[in-house]
Amino acid sequence: MDINFPLILVVLTLVTGLIWFLDKLVLAPRRNGEPRPQWVEYTGAFFPVLFVVLVLRSFIVEPFQIPSSSMVPTLEVGDFILVNKYTYGLRLPVTNTKILDVNDPQRGDVMVFFKPNENIYFIKRVVGLPGEEIRIVNNVVYIDGERVPQQVLPELDAGNPRFQMAAEELGSEPHLIRRGVMPGRYGMNYHTVVPEGHYFMVGDNRDNSSDSRDWGHVPEENIVGKAFAIWMHWPGLPHLPSFGRVGTIQ
Repeated sequence: MDINFPLILVVLTLVTGLIWFLDKLVLAPRRNGEPRPQWVEYTGAFFPVLFVVLVLRSFIVEPFQIPSSSMVPTLEVGDFILVNKYTYGLRLPVTNTKILDVNDPQRGDVMVFFKPNENIYFIKRVVGLPGEEIRIVNNVVYIDGERVPQQVLPELDAGNPRFQMAAEELGSEPHLIRRGVMPGRYGMNYHTVVPEGHYFMVGDNRDNSSDSRDWGHVPEENIVGKAFAIWMHWPGLPHLPSFGRVGTIQ
């Protein structure tokens, strides 16, 4: 069962905040100088910490850990990343309702979002924008009939002879992808038109990614934020955290 951490954080902040304000406005004047009960003391200490964490996590930046290899080579299993929560507009925690427009997702962005019809975080790259026709032929993307520049890089090791590395130019900056020497069923000949208000999301590990080719387009209201940096890599015990992959996400 998935734990709804944003909801837990909001509830804890509200409860500790109510107790803190109740103590300040009602309970403290009635104590006549007597010390506060221990449970009220603890609540007063927790509330500002929880409030700051809630604001930072909901409106500024949120950390995530990469659980799968669908974004290899850009992101590896065990990468800890930072996600900008205001790039695409400010949203309320839990409901994810947008309260302020800022920017729209751009082609090539690495974006965190909720999978359609499920409360599960996913991270993929923005390939198709609203209204665009997307075709993928032999793992090469065509947008409204125009081929996205892509160059196979045989000098780079893909980690498996069945795969190869390639440089792709979806946005202003080129990025690496890993593609099958023999394309999978979604890379061989795929076609779709992105509905208005939706985005077409694909993993950089093109033949090993569950993405919009499998479960559909991502509605705008499911957007969480833009991934912009790796701050640590830790695949788990018995390994130690490392910082060799620290840097911005292309």
